[in-house]
Amino acid sequence: MSKYDIIVLGSGPGGYVTAIRASQLGFKTAVIEKESLGGVCLNWGCIPTKALLKSAQVFEYLKHAEDYGLKVKDADYDFDAVVKRSRGVAEGMSGGVKFLMKKNKIDVIEGYGTLKTGKKVDVDGKEYSADHIIIATGARSRELPSLPQDGKKVIGYREAMSLEKQPKKMVVVGSGAIGVEFAYFYNALGTEVTIVEYLDRIVPVEDEEVSKQLERSFKKSGIKIMTSSEVTSVDTSGDGVKATVKTKKGEEVLEADIVLSAVGIKSNIENIGLEDVGIAVDRDKILVNDYYQTNIPGYYAIGDVTPGQALAHVASAEGILCVEKIAGQNVEALDYGNIPGCTYASPEIASVGLTEAQAKEQGYDIKVGKFPFSASGKASASGAKDGFVKVIFDAKYGEWLGCHMIGAGVTDMIAEAVLGRKLETTGHEVLKAVHPHPTMSEAVMEAVAAAYDEVIHL
Repeated sequence: MSKYDIIVLGSGPGGYVTAIRASQLGFKTAVIEKESLGGVCLNWGCIPTKALLKSAQVFEYLKHAEDYGLKVKDADYDFDAVVKRSRGVAEGMSGGVKFLMKKNKIDVIEGYGTLKTGKKVDVDGKEYSADHIIIATGARSRELPSLPQDGKKVIGYREAMSLEKQPKKMVVVGSGAIGVEFAYFYNALGTEVTIVEYLDRIVPVEDEEVSKQLERSFKKSGIKIMTSSEVTSVDTSGDGVKATVKTKKGEEVLEADIVLSAVGIKSNIENIGLEDVGIAVDRDKILVNDYYQTNIPGYYAIGDVTPGQALAHVASAEGILCVEKIAGQNVEALDYGNIPGCTYASPEIASVGLTEAQAKEQGYDIKVGKFPFSASGKASASGAKDGFVKVIFDAKYGEWLGCHMIGAGVTDMIAEAVLGRKLETTGHEVLKAVHPHPTMSEAVMEAVAAAYDEVIHL
């Protein structure tokens, strides 16, 4: 039996980052992976979807070249080549993780891992033991009883990024990050897209004004949006698929080539030995303390299988914190109230902290500032005037309660708000920090200025 200090079950952005940090701290480390290094994020999620979205964005630039004083004749695309590029990017990233495993002297054990009592893991009949076992098995596309996936006409995100043929019509069920990103991608390439959302607005976790702006932008692009609506059944017996949608006005049948189910994720906690070991689970999540220890000593869990936000950067942060605690370092628990969320459609969405409604619900007396990109010199020059930056401050102490952005490149701008909130900065400090001109990031300063009635360019 091979013995390690730490074994990590799963090699996604939680698992492989955890393994690398463990090795850096001097632990003899192994990672177990049943498929491809990098997990869903690198192979079928975060990275390849961004490659698809970039192709769509470039194609849109070509279609609107005249807006920039340029002439491009007969701009076209090759759907197979777009998908192939995306797969190539994913394969390259997975190869990069393989290199990092070798560089950090981490053993990669290929196969399906099952937890055993006594701090052991069985991998296809061979046992491995460790002082600490960290579960990082991630999640998959969630299936609804009314929307069973067959992988052909009713699909999840994995099939959506590797279709052999571009659909002429697509129904996207769910308008979270996955749903709106694919809606944008396929619409940009000419697919007729309808989004069906159960709640009363799209991207419902975002600030309400962000939802309204995205809906305006999407409708302008030709995407049909149905809110307060529910797919109650699908019929795949014909050439395409018919989705029966329950709306406030009654039932409506949508005909399409493909229905994409983007209604959330399901934790990968089945058949990995949790019951045999006695690890506590509640509502599809492994229960852990602030340092990711389960109820059974020596067993830990991070990432999508735990109650925190199901985001790659959260899983990575949790894994690092977990092994640093094991190493005896003085670490502080992760602040889940300061986790940024990003959606990479066009326009992009990025946010952190409380929405305006949440701040009011929690009883804060607030100052709200908003600066539209239509008033930004850089945005005008770039031809990207859709969207805005919105900031929320506590009126009494100046605490930065929330920041919400929608527009071009905002996923690269949100880190300013995350860092500012981490350092407990005030509105006046942000306002007096000189921002470069002309940049999109000036909109953050201008939004803060608007909150304090000092805005110059609006």
